[in-house]
Amino acid sequence: MERITEEDTIAAVATAYGEGGIGIVKLSGTGAEHILRKVFRKNAGRGSLKNAGIFEDRRLYYGRVADESGETVDEALAVFMRGPHTYTGEDVAEIDCHGSVIALRKTLALVLREGARLAEPGEFTKRGFLNGRIDLAQAEAVMDVVRAKTDAAHNASVAQLEGGLSAKIREIEKTLRGLLAEISVRAEYPEEDAEEFSFTDPAEVLSALKAEISQLISTAAAGKAVRDGLTAVIAGRPNVGKSSLLNRLAGEARAIVTEVPGTTRDTIEETVSVRGIPVNLVDTAGIRAADGIIEEMGIFRSWDALNRADLILFMLSAAAPAGAKDMEIARRIGEKAAIILLNKTDLPVCADISAVRRLLPKAELIEISVKENKGLNELESAIERMVYAGTVRQNESLLVTNARHAELLRQAFAKLEDAEGALRNDMPPELAELDLREAWECLGGVTGECAREDIIDEIFSGFCVGK
Repeated sequence: MERITEEDTIAAVATAYGEGGIGIVKLSGTGAEHILRKVFRKNAGRGSLKNAGIFEDRRLYYGRVADESGETVDEALAVFMRGPHTYTGEDVAEIDCHGSVIALRKTLALVLREGARLAEPGEFTKRGFLNGRIDLAQAEAVMDVVRAKTDAAHNASVAQLEGGLSAKIREIEKTLRGLLAEISVRAEYPEEDAEEFSFTDPAEVLSALKAEISQLISTAAAGKAVRDGLTAVIAGRPNVGKSSLLNRLAGEARAIVTEVPGTTRDTIEETVSVRGIPVNLVDTAGIRAADGIIEEMGIFRSWDALNRADLILFMLSAAAPAGAKDMEIARRIGEKAAIILLNKTDLPVCADISAVRRLLPKAELIEISVKENKGLNELESAIERMVYAGTVRQNESLLVTNARHAELLRQAFAKLEDAEGALRNDMPPELAELDLREAWECLGGVTGECAREDIIDEIFSGFCVGK
């Protein structure tokens, strides 16, 4: 992306295209007010219009968007916001039109004709980052807020946008910088008395910093599930209630349910929110000896879905003994995360699933009746426990939701471990100093203080235009 200059004013439609009550054209840069004066005419009372000279800061005006000939493009509201206390840290103008594709397109064309250029994807947010209004972790949270599909994902994104993760990282960095400076002095002046230093035992300080970073890393799996969702495959023999469970959790009849075995011939997917966690439910064909090539293909896809699942909901019927296919499914599940669902408990129970339990000793067993809506709350609780792994709750602590952040934290932890080992083994302090500097750079990569330009460009290129 080209370097930002004072003469560079960008513009874009900041709302989704399509019919709606309102659509916004946004400008940022030193030319924002000048361009706004060119295209917007204030209502001067009694229906008259005028091109006003000055727009008062953060005052909303009613008027018209008009072209150079004075022809009205749309009735609109406009506001000018003087930097640096704006989203981008620059002068910003917004024109609120009707949510019409034509009105927005014509208004944007007028703005571009008057000297603005079309913003690149994420450029408004990138300017906010480059101008110091937000750091890189907060900037990444912007799109997470936009893309959040559940309350939990939204809450985690807002916490990061408000600087929760950044504040924790900077707290660790502050201690690390002090320790780094002290070790540098120790390396240069080894004869200095240890009592003159702030940290009497640098290795213990590093151990404490590692514990803090480890706590953040421990939330990454839950954070990924909250942000990106969890793929849960419903597996089992025909007629154990797989499609009925999908329909019940989805709140609608997404899958056809009959007493005829083999009704489901292909995988059916539906995304639902389970305790704020986005779960992509996959209903699979009942696994049995295939009756024809179509059913055989459906069963093949069932096995493939099972292999790719984050979580397997293994359904058994309480009204029928566990059979050879149940055992085959259990063996295929192996060490993968699974919950055993013993369905049809509203019928006389005659199933012996002890052999399945021996194959899946770590899997939680829940007795349910999809027909009578029993046990589903326990299922949701089990999924929630599995995601958060008992280490963090969404409303109690920060979640590391970004894979890039998690990897940088792991790298920082490894460097701190190397530095601690060097200090405890009385190795030259220069070795520990080198590891500490690399750890500090990893942490700075999260907030953007040490991020490479190509990484920054790649992050913002994934944003939508207008954000």
